[in-house]
Amino acid sequence: MAEGAPPGRRSAEGPSGPVMGRDEVDRALARLGADHEAIESSLLALQDHSGRRLLEGAELTGVTKERWTETDSAITLLWSHFEAYTAALNSARELRGRRRWPTQTDLNTLTELLRGTGVTVSGGAVPDAARSLTGPAVLTERFSLEQLLDRMNGWYEQAMTMVAGADSVWSALPARIDLLAADVQRVRSLAHSVGVRPGAHPSGDELERLITDLAALRAQVVSDPLAFWLPEPKPGRADTARYEQAGRRLEELRREVDAVLHVRDDADQRLLHLRDVLSRADRTLTEARSARVEVLAKIAASEVPAVSGPSSALHERLAAADDYRRTGQWHRLSPLLDGLEQRADEELLRARDSLTAVTAPLAVRAELRGRLDAYRAKVARHGMAEDPLLIERYDQARRMLWSAPCDLRAAESTVLRYQQAVAETLAPRQSQPADRRDH
Repeated sequence: MAEGAPPGRRSAEGPSGPVMGRDEVDRALARLGADHEAIESSLLALQDHSGRRLLEGAELTGVTKERWTETDSAITLLWSHFEAYTAALNSARELRGRRRWPTQTDLNTLTELLRGTGVTVSGGAVPDAARSLTGPAVLTERFSLEQLLDRMNGWYEQAMTMVAGADSVWSALPARIDLLAADVQRVRSLAHSVGVRPGAHPSGDELERLITDLAALRAQVVSDPLAFWLPEPKPGRADTARYEQAGRRLEELRREVDAVLHVRDDADQRLLHLRDVLSRADRTLTEARSARVEVLAKIAASEVPAVSGPSSALHERLAAADDYRRTGQWHRLSPLLDGLEQRADEELLRARDSLTAVTAPLAVRAELRGRLDAYRAKVARHGMAEDPLLIERYDQARRMLWSAPCDLRAAESTVLRYQQAVAETLAPRQSQPADRRDH
C-alpha cells in the first residue's frame, strides 16, 4: 500500500509506475533538492571561473574557437535546463506543502512530477554525449527530473573540462614564455656586445629566429590554448614540448655566447702566449739554420736537411687576430684563435724536429768522442796507457774526430779499431788471475 493512502486500499498505478507514498515523496524531494543545490553551486562556479571569463573576452582561433562556440551554447542551455528543473522542483514542493497528509490525487500528481517526463526544455545543437544523436534536432524535449539532472551533469563536465583546460594552459605557458623571451633578450644584448649579430654570426641569426618563434608560440597559446592541452592521463596537463625545446635552443646559444665572452676575457693572455710560441719557433728555426751551417762546415759527406724559414701565414693570421681584438670582433677572433693555437704548437714542434735533424751528425760525433775517451780511461786504469799500438790507434781516431770537416764514417771505423785493439790487449791480462787460481 502507498504511504498516505487510506487503509485497506491498494496503491494506484500511474503512467510513471506505482504511485509514490508520502514518505517516498519527501525523500525524493530532499534528494532532488540537494541535487539542485549542488548543480546550482557548480553552475555559479562555472559562471565565475576565470577561464570562462578569459574565453569570453579572447580572440580565439583553431580548435579552441570551435570548442568554445559549442561550450558557450551548452552553458546557455545549461541555465535554461536548470531553470526548467528549478520550476518543476518548485511545483512539486508547492504541491507537497499544501497538506500534511496529501490526497491520492496529490500523490498521483507528485509521482508524475518527480518521476514522469513532464519537464519540457528547448532543444538545440549542442555537444552533448548524453543526448541521443540518432534523430534530428528537435525544438523541444521532455525529461524527468532525474534525466534532466543527468544531462546537466554531462554538459557541465564537458564544459568545465574545456574551460579548465584552457585556463590551465593560460596559467602555465604565457608567463613562462614571457620569462624565456626576456632571457633571450638578455642573451641577445650580451651577444651584440661581443659582435654576435644577425648576418655576422650564425648564433646571431639563430637568436633572431628564436625571438620570432617565441612570439608566434605565445600568440598561438593565447588564441588557441586547447591546441596545447593534453587531456590524458587524467587530470590532463599543458603541453610544454615547444616551450622546452625553445629553452634548450637558448641554452645552446648561451653557451656559444659565453664562449665568445671567454675569448674576450682571455684574448690578451692567449695572444701573448701565441706570440711567445711563434717567437720560440722562429728562434729554434734560426738556431737550426745556424747549426746547419756549422754541420756543413764540420762534418764531411753528410746529408743535412734544409731548414725552412718562419711561417709567414701564421704571422699574418696573428696580425689578423690582433686586429680583431682591437676592433672588438670577438666572434671572429674565437675560431681564429682556436685554429691559430693548434698551428702555432705544430710550428714549434716542426722547428724542434728540424733542429734535431740538422744537429744529428754533431750528436753522432759527440757520441764517438765520448766513446773514445771512455776507452782511453779504461786503458789507463789497466796500466796500458803506454802501449804503442793503443797510442797509435787512439791518436788516429782523435785526429779524425777533432778535424774539420770530420768524416763520420771513417771516424767511426777508427774508433771501432781502437775498441778492438783495447779488447785484444786487455784480454790476456784479464785471464792471468784465473790461470793462477787454477795452479
